[in-house]
Amino acid sequence: MSEAAAATRWVYDFADGSREMRDLLGGKGANVAEMTRILGAERVPAGFTITTEACVAYMQGDKAFPDGLDGQVAEALGRLEAAAGKRLGDPEDPLLVSVRSGARESMPGMLDTVLNLGLNDASVAGLAARTGNERFAWDSYRRFVQMYGNVVLGIEGERFEDAIQAIKQDRGVTEDTDLDRAALEELTRTFQGFYDFPSDPQDQLRGAIQAVFDSWMGRRAVEYRRINRIPEDWGTAVNVQQMVFGNKGDTSGSGVAFSRDEVTGEPEPSGDFLPNAQGEDVVSGVRTPRDIRELKDWQPEVHAQLFEILRTLEAHYGDMQDTEFTVEEGRLYMLQTRNAKRPAQAAVRFAVDAVGEGLLDKGQAIATIEAEKLDALLHPTFDPDVTYEVLARGVAASPGAAKGAIVFTAEDAVAAAADDRAVVLVRPFTEAEDVAGFHAAQGVLTSEGGKASHAALVARGMGVPAVTGAGTLEIDVRAGEVRLDGAVVLREGDLIAIDGTTGTVTTDDVVLIDPVMSDEFRTVLAWCDELRRLDVRTNADTPEDAVKAREFGAQGIGLCRTEHMFFGEDRHDKMVRVILADGDEERRSALAELLPLQQGDFEGIFAAMDGLPVTIRLLDPPLHEFLPKLHDVEAQAERARIERSDDLDHLEHTLDRVRSLQEVNPMLGTRGVRLGILYPAIYEMQLEGIFRALLAARAAGTDVHVEVMVPLVDYERELELLRGLIERVGAAHDLVAGRDYLIGTMIELPRACLLADWIAHEADFFSFGTNDLTQTALGFSRDDIEGRILARYIEMKVFDRSPFETLDAPGVGQLVRMGAWLGRKTKAGLKLGVCGEHGGDPDSIDFFHHSGIDYVSCSPYRVPVARVAAAQAAVRDDGGDGAGW
Repeated sequence: MSEAAAATRWVYDFADGSREMRDLLGGKGANVAEMTRILGAERVPAGFTITTEACVAYMQGDKAFPDGLDGQVAEALGRLEAAAGKRLGDPEDPLLVSVRSGARESMPGMLDTVLNLGLNDASVAGLAARTGNERFAWDSYRRFVQMYGNVVLGIEGERFEDAIQAIKQDRGVTEDTDLDRAALEELTRTFQGFYDFPSDPQDQLRGAIQAVFDSWMGRRAVEYRRINRIPEDWGTAVNVQQMVFGNKGDTSGSGVAFSRDEVTGEPEPSGDFLPNAQGEDVVSGVRTPRDIRELKDWQPEVHAQLFEILRTLEAHYGDMQDTEFTVEEGRLYMLQTRNAKRPAQAAVRFAVDAVGEGLLDKGQAIATIEAEKLDALLHPTFDPDVTYEVLARGVAASPGAAKGAIVFTAEDAVAAAADDRAVVLVRPFTEAEDVAGFHAAQGVLTSEGGKASHAALVARGMGVPAVTGAGTLEIDVRAGEVRLDGAVVLREGDLIAIDGTTGTVTTDDVVLIDPVMSDEFRTVLAWCDELRRLDVRTNADTPEDAVKAREFGAQGIGLCRTEHMFFGEDRHDKMVRVILADGDEERRSALAELLPLQQGDFEGIFAAMDGLPVTIRLLDPPLHEFLPKLHDVEAQAERARIERSDDLDHLEHTLDRVRSLQEVNPMLGTRGVRLGILYPAIYEMQLEGIFRALLAARAAGTDVHVEVMVPLVDYERELELLRGLIERVGAAHDLVAGRDYLIGTMIELPRACLLADWIAHEADFFSFGTNDLTQTALGFSRDDIEGRILARYIEMKVFDRSPFETLDAPGVGQLVRMGAWLGRKTKAGLKLGVCGEHGGDPDSIDFFHHSGIDYVSCSPYRVPVARVAAAQAAVRDDGGDGAGW
C-alpha cells in the first residue's frame, strides 16, 4: 500500500459529515449527515459514506478498490454494529443495511440501490424470531435476493416480476402484500435459482458497493449526465445505512414527501406513501401509492412530525425539499433530503413565496431557479394529462410544441400559411433559403443536426418549436415520404406533432396548451432587473420580433440581421439581380427597388423599439446564399440549347456570371465588410434605407438610437474605409456619427480580437459575434460538426457540450476577454456587447458578466432566460464590479 493511499480517508461516518462536504460525500451523504446534526441520530438511521474520490480511484484503477478502502469500510461497519448493538449477518439478531448511491448532483433513478443487505438463510430465521413476524422476514429476504440479482449481477428485472405475477396468480391474490410467508419463501428460492446467491454478508456488501460504483458508468447514468452537463470525473459516493423497515405490518410504511407541491410550487406539502411497504414500492409503480394528505388519517402523530420536519428542513436549506421517509411500527425515520427538482412554474412560485414568507431574500430566491428551464413558460406545450405514442425522439432544439400537416419545402409552407393551414416543415436539414418556411410553419422537424444546426438557430431566433437530429426517421423530400426502419409511416399532408422542449415526435393529435406569463414570473423578472448588471437585448429582424422581444423585457436590439430581410421570394429575386448585375448602373437600378422595402423594415423596427438602441448589421452572408444553384442554371441552359429556346442567351449570360462568382469556401469569401468594399452600392442602399427611416421615425415622434454595425472586420483599414462610406451617406442627410448614430463592428475573427486596440480607433462599439468567432477560432464548420463530429467528440470527452451551445471559455472566451480589454485600452468608454447565440446561454452569460461586457443579445424567447441568468451571475459575484478580466 502506498503512503498516499494509506493516508487517504475514503470513509466518513454520518456524524462526521456536513452539507459543506457535498463534493466529497455526494449530495445524499452530505445531506444525511446534515440531517443527523439538525434532527438527531434518533430520527436518522446511522451509517457511513464512501467518498466520491473512492469511486474516481476505482474507475481509474481498472475497477479495483483503492488501497485502504476495504479496511476503512470494515472499521466503519464495526462502529455501526457497535452503535446498533447488532452484527451484519448475525443469525440471532442481524443488522441489515441499505447501500445507496449519492452523486454530487441529484440523478433521480439513474444510479443503483440495494436494500436489506445482510440476509441469508440463517439470518432470516433470526430476523423472524427477533421481530416475531415471519412474513416480514421473508418479504425482506425476497426483496434483497431480487434486488441483489438485478442490481449487482444484472439479472433482467422482468424475470423476477414474471415469477411474482405467476405466484400471485397461483395463490389467487392481486397484491404483493397478499402473499403469505410460504409464498414469499417459495419466491425467494425461485429467485436464488436465477444466479449464484452469495450468502456471506461481507461478500454481499463488497458486491453492492462495487455495483454502485459501476452504475456511475451505466448507460442511463451516462446519458443523464450528458443531458444535464454533469462531469464524469465527479464520481458517486456510496452510502451504507442501517435499515429501518416500512414493511413490518399495518403500522409501518414508506413514502416520499416534498415540502411544497412539486408541480405547482404551492406552499403545501405533497407526496405519496404506502402502508406496509419499502421505499422501492412507492416509486416502482407496482402498487398505487396514497396521497401524503391521507397520512393524517392513517397515523396522525407521524403526519404532524413529518410536516414539522419538512418546515425545518426547508428553512435550514433555504429551498424546497424532496425527502424520503420510513415509518417503522409507528416511529418516523428520515432517510434522505435534497433540493427538489421541479418544473419552471413551481420554481418561480417557490421563489416568490419564499421571499414573501421571509425565508429568502430576492437574490437567494433567484438563485434557486434553473434559468434554462424558464423557456417552458414562454411556449405552447403538450397537455401533460394526455398520453400519446412516441414516433421518434430527437434533439430538443427550440422549445414549444406544434402540430400540423407535413410539408417538405419552404415554398409549400408559405403556400399553406396563405391558405390559413397549420403545417410542420419536415426536412433532412434546412438552409438559409428555407427561412420563409420557418415564418410560415408552426414547427420544424429535421432528421439531421443538433442544437447548433441552422434549423435550431433560426427556429430559436424566431420562437418556432423545432426538433432536430431525429435520426431514426428517413426524410425523403423528393418522394414526399417519412420512413421508419425502411417502412413509409408518413406522407405529405399527414398530421404530425412535435415538442421542441423534450425532442418528442408523435403522429397523435395532441392537445396543445398556450402559455401565460404569470404574475409570479413577472415579479421574478422584475427582481432580476434590479440585481443584474448586464443589459439584455434581442436579436430581431422584423417589427414583429422586436415587439415580442420588448414584451419579454429586451432593452434594445443587439443584432438586426439585414440579410434576413431579403429572403422572401420577391425580395430574393431582386437581390439576385443585384448580385448578377454586369455593372454599377444595372446594380443601382436593382437596388433602387429594394430601397423602399429596406426603409419600411427599419421604420417598423424603430417604432417597435422607441427609445431603445437598435444595432443594424449591414449585409453579411456570403454571396452564394443569394445566387441560383450552379447545377440548376447549367441544367436550364442545357435544356435551352436542346430546345433552342428564346431565353438561351440570357441563361448563358447568367451561367457565366454565376460561374464567375463561385467560391471554394464562400463562408470565408466575399461577405461582410469585403462585400461593402467590393460592391459599395449595396451598403450605400442599406445606409440610405437606415437614415431615411431614422428621419421618418423622428418626424413621427419616435426616439431613435441607431447603431450601424460593420461585420467580419479583420483589419482596421477595412473599418476605416467603411466608416468613411457610412459618414458620407449620413452627411447627405445632415446626420453626424456620434450624435445621430454610432458606428461599430462585429468582432468575429481571431485577428480582430488580437488587434482590437487598433480597430477600436474607428469604432464606437464592439459586438462579439460568438457564433462565427467559435467557427473561426476552433476551425469548426458549425453545420458539419453537428452531423459528423460533435456526438463522437462528446463521447470521447474532447468536450462536454457543443461549443456552439455554450461558450468555449478557455479558448474563444479568452479571445473575447482580450478583445474587450484591448478595445477599452484604446477607448475607455467603448460599448461592448455579445450577439451570438451564447448570449442566451446561462453558463456563457456568467462568463460575460465577469468579462467587462455591457450587454448580451439573444433571440426574443431567450430574453427572460438571459435576464434571470444575468441576475444569478450578479448574485454569485456577491457585489463584485464585474470586471474580473
